[in-house]
Amino acid sequence: MEERKVVSIEDRIPKLKQTRRKKANRRLILYLTILFLLIATVIYLQSPLSNVRHIVVEGEYHVSEEEIIELAGVTTSTNYWRVDEEEMKQQIESHQEITFASIDRSFPNNVQIEVKEAERIGYVKQDGAFHAILENGTRLDGQTALPGGDAPILAGFNKETYLKEISQELKELPSSVSSLISEIHWDPRDGNPYQILLYMNDGYQVQASIRSFAEKMPAYPSIVAQLDEGAEGIIHIDVGAYFEEYPQSEGEEPQGDSGAGEEEENTDEEA
Repeated sequence: MEERKVVSIEDRIPKLKQTRRKKANRRLILYLTILFLLIATVIYLQSPLSNVRHIVVEGEYHVSEEEIIELAGVTTSTNYWRVDEEEMKQQIESHQEITFASIDRSFPNNVQIEVKEAERIGYVKQDGAFHAILENGTRLDGQTALPGGDAPILAGFNKETYLKEISQELKELPSSVSSLISEIHWDPRDGNPYQILLYMNDGYQVQASIRSFAEKMPAYPSIVAQLDEGAEGIIHIDVGAYFEEYPQSEGEEPQGDSGAGEEEENTDEEA
């Protein structure tokens, strides 16, 4: 019969005590670690180390970076963990020139603000100063001595209805075409209150209708490309599309001959 080794209880007690002591020490270390982390977290949250350090604004053009940050209500004294992205978004979008804003926090203490501004589709002159018109037809209160050159001047639009309609049409117009326009004059006629006259940067004039403006105006570059060099007149795109050359005064020589005559006259005078 196999003999079993018998260990007395007296021999096992020291080992049990040692095991319990190790468990107690590990538990104590765990509790002390948690306590230390909690104290460090409280100190961090109450110290300037948890404040926002870097604020980056992107997408701004007409609205200044300083104004956007002020609208957001965030500074380098703001606690990083108390930044409310949704509240900041609403505050920034309350500005009439900003249509969209997004807020992004990146650890440890950076805040990035990205905005999209409403497009300025024109400028109207009032009391000797120009006011920007936004894509929704809103007229800004701020004044500028001269337009920014980023949109045409809208002249004669003394009725808000037509101003809002041309604003909507300009919004839909490709920027490659709208950049060619210098001025747009409201030029109503009997039976056609929507007629407008455009002055282009290349010297041509265009007669159009507000209601079909965005649809027909994109054809302007191809129409101009078919005209003879030096031709002067009005391009009609309100009904069909055709070019009407300015009538010559009675007895006036063709432009080419006139230029040549002037050159000969100048040559004789110099001789």
